[in-house]
Amino acid sequence: MTIQEVNALHILHVFSAIGLVGSVFYAAAAGPETKKALMRWSGVVSLLVVLTGIRMWQGMYQFQGVWPVVKIVCWLALSAFAGLAYKRREKAGLWIMLALLAAAISLVMVYLRPF
Repeated sequence: MTIQEVNALHILHVFSAIGLVGSVFYAAAAGPETKKALMRWSGVVSLLVVLTGIRMWQGMYQFQGVWPVVKIVCWLALSAFAGLAYKRREKAGLWIMLALLAAAISLVMVYLRPF
């Protein structure tokens, strides 16, 4: 994998992850009439996060290590939180805090690669 491909995938991955966390914030604050459009964009950025992440894992690490599995679990949680924030509006603060926690765990896994 060339350095240009790694850089492009990394930029797209980070941008999409920011969009995924942002969709949870927006779902917690927006009105119910925005649900369809937000769920569409949330799904698109969620797909981009997983596709770019798995490609980087394959290209850079040849599927070695367990830390990307933890990141995949965090991705699944983040993907679910936007829908849950719409369904259970009374717990919007909880979904925001869980989204930030999942994002923080993902960042720790990237920079420390503990296992």
